[in-house]
Amino acid sequence: MRLDVGDVRRSARKGVLRIYGKGDKVREVPIHARLRPGLEQWLAERAPWPGAGTSPALFLNTKGGRLSARAAGGIIAAMAGQAGLDDDPTAHVLRHTFATSLVRGKTDLVVVAELMGHSRLDTTRQYSLPTEQDKADALNHLTTDH
Repeated sequence: MRLDVGDVRRSARKGVLRIYGKGDKVREVPIHARLRPGLEQWLAERAPWPGAGTSPALFLNTKGGRLSARAAGGIIAAMAGQAGLDDDPTAHVLRHTFATSLVRGKTDLVVVAELMGHSRLDTTRQYSLPTEQDKADALNHLTTDH
């Protein structure tokens, strides 16, 4: 994750993150309203950190350098442990959960593809494949004679 402070745009009511994907593909993702206060708090707490005046990185380590993907993974794993989650919350698992939650919440696949940074809808479609429960629920909608 290569987020810089300059990749965060915010106003009084909205916020957008500029995200860099594979092949330096850039997309802008709206910041969820409930995430904004925490992001604002982090930006205020970041200001006095070592390196904050010279590093463009949004997330800094204790020495003032850019937080590595490995260190971020460790922080996420610790938070998951504190929350009592059993699964290994890798960035891939979190990304997959994000997409699956949107699809299961009936978000249009085109919108999910845009948020995920997918250029092909077939890539996004994998998150909408029916589970065994989905298939069973569909069959329950059939009208049958008793």
